Amino acid sequence: MPESPSRTAMVRALSVLVTVAVLWVGFDQFTKYLVVTNLHENERVAVFGDVLQFVFVRNSGAAFSFASGATWIFSLLATGVVIAIIVMARRIRSVRWGLVIGLLLGGVLGNLLDRYFREPSFGLGHVVDFISTPWMIPAIYNVADIGICVAMALFILLTVLGVGLDGRRATKLKAESETSDTEATEGEGGLASEGTAPDVAASSDVEDENSSPQKGS
Repeated sequence: MPESPSRTAMVRALSVLVTVAVLWVGFDQFTKYLVVTNLHENERVAVFGDVLQFVFVRNSGAAFSFASGATWIFSLLATGVVIAIIVMARRIRSVRWGLVIGLLLGGVLGNLLDRYFREPSFGLGHVVDFISTPWMIPAIYNVADIGICVAMALFILLTVLGVGLDGRRATKLKAESETSDTEATEGEGGLASEGTAPDVAASSDVEDENSSPQKGS
């Protein structure tokens, strides 16, 4: 049997989500591998002068070195985010939302892998950061952080545009709802008109009978 349009849309959105998440995690971990194997900690390499630099640091806090020292808290929070994304993923019918959630999942997983499997211990691992753009952000970050930030920006954009998880805009849904209500009202009016027609005809027949002259015996 052919799949329903809703199921087809869900499969397409989930395919985008999983593909983007896997590719982003792979890209993040590959860049971190290159940094760890080719740079010394705190070593600074100018890529484009002061515009883009690579600085290898290990971050025990959240994104952009925020709240260093609370590694286990962010490990638990990140794990919760991953579980929440997996649970809600089946509601997505939009490729655009699949892209957004895929970037978010890939970014969270990229840093979560560091927290679980890098030194000093499981769940307390330090995240590898290496991208420095002092003219834009006074912090050092990584590819996973970029994925999270881009995902949040797209999240805000789709929310402002009113695009739901099914890919339909709120304004369109409202217009369809109003059209449906109008058609239902017109249908009820038509039924009411049809229902009164026989009554009018019956009333006319009664009047004709009453007004006809009676024959003498």
